[in-house]
Amino acid sequence: MHDDKDEAVAIAQDQVDRFQQLFLDAHAVGMARKLGLSELTADDTALVEDLFHTMGEHGLDFTLVFRRLADLADENSKAQVHELFDIPDALLPWLARWRSRIGQEKISPEERQRRMYRASPVFIPRNHLVQEAIETATRDDDLTLFHSLNEVLQNPFEYRPELRRFATPPRPEQEVRQTFCGT
Repeated sequence: MHDDKDEAVAIAQDQVDRFQQLFLDAHAVGMARKLGLSELTADDTALVEDLFHTMGEHGLDFTLVFRRLADLADENSKAQVHELFDIPDALLPWLARWRSRIGQEKISPEERQRRMYRASPVFIPRNHLVQEAIETATRDDDLTLFHSLNEVLQNPFEYRPELRRFATPPRPEQEVRQTFCGT
């Protein structure tokens, strides 16, 4: 970075100091996309925080919550992941606030939904499936699940009901407490 040690430390510290704001800005952009908003306003902070609080309090699956919101962004479209995630009663008051907020946006419900689908995959590499793929590969020399996961994750935004296994959160007995990489 620099030949002078003190100057190199100052440069590095400046970059570290900038990280928090860069992260917050990127998070706001991502959350706006996931919620179908053109941007997050100061008033939207409570909306986001309340959603995260409710999700945490009720153990709601992050991926499926956002994907289900995308389903609901256009009331005229056919729901996709409703069979995997039904909106719990605890989320209904928040949902009413969100609907009011997206009503203030100037894009069509169809375009909002398209944007939200692009920001909210339905298929992610869920730890319990990755762990199962590793175990079957190492124990049984069977790469079938590995190849299936790889194929599904090539198109994570398009829901296909026959692949629901890959979108479903783990049951309690399937939860992975320590991942393959040791985290």
